[in-house]
Amino acid sequence: MKPSVISAPELAERLNDASDRASLLVAQVTSPEVYADGHIPGAVHVRPADLVSGIPPATGRLPDGDALTALFRRIGYSHGAEVITLDDEGGGWAGRLAWTLDVIGNPNWRYLDGGLNAWAAAGLALEREPARITPSDVDIALDPGPIAEAEDILSRLDDEDLVIWDCRSAAEFAGYRRAAVRAGHIPGAVNLDWLDLMDGQRNLCLVEDLGALLAEHGIVPDRDVITHCQTHHRSGLTYMAARLLGFPRVRAYHGSWSEWGNRMDTPVQTGPT
Repeated sequence: MKPSVISAPELAERLNDASDRASLLVAQVTSPEVYADGHIPGAVHVRPADLVSGIPPATGRLPDGDALTALFRRIGYSHGAEVITLDDEGGGWAGRLAWTLDVIGNPNWRYLDGGLNAWAAAGLALEREPARITPSDVDIALDPGPIAEAEDILSRLDDEDLVIWDCRSAAEFAGYRRAAVRAGHIPGAVNLDWLDLMDGQRNLCLVEDLGALLAEHGIVPDRDVITHCQTHHRSGLTYMAARLLGFPRVRAYHGSWSEWGNRMDTPVQTGPT
């Protein structure tokens, strides 16, 4: 199986089929308040905080195996389950969960294109009662394949086969906006803002010319791609987008700028691309 996109009407049709619904794990990555206010019928709740270590300065790094095991047991996950991932912001947290699923060895996930925004725009019902969950006893093993560390980048800064995709804002990239001890970007990185991947006229669904947009910035399938942002939240979307396009070599630098910009041994470049 490989990742794919599912539309709100397609998901609603599958949820209306009792036998099909039983095979799905719909995971909504939103704040507790958003989940309580209305979620897709049967969706389990994953807090954004469940997907990050929370340890400064690089708070967005992957949680340890015990924490992830507790999370996936709590939501009733089993190995190989088909997971529908969604959020309410255009794909950042949904993509972070997709990356986490890749890390635990399950590429059998679908992204609900546009998430809650697209679901509401289609006039589909939400429910407020928490989902009834039977916890699992699954054991989690971590695959380092989708994970990039600072050392993976430091050793390849001059490698033309590698493209570093910085999906922060142009101001952060250029160093005009500071969110760490040092401001700027990784030398040689390309800047394509995560917001440019979502279509505000289509309920935050992915833009229709996604592959062409990436190619304009040199982000193409035949290169090794490492994407990051400040805490590997926004780059959840960019990682997921590359996976959905079938990129064979894509990783996420989970330390992101909160790690790189707070280290004293990492090179920093300022100014626009």
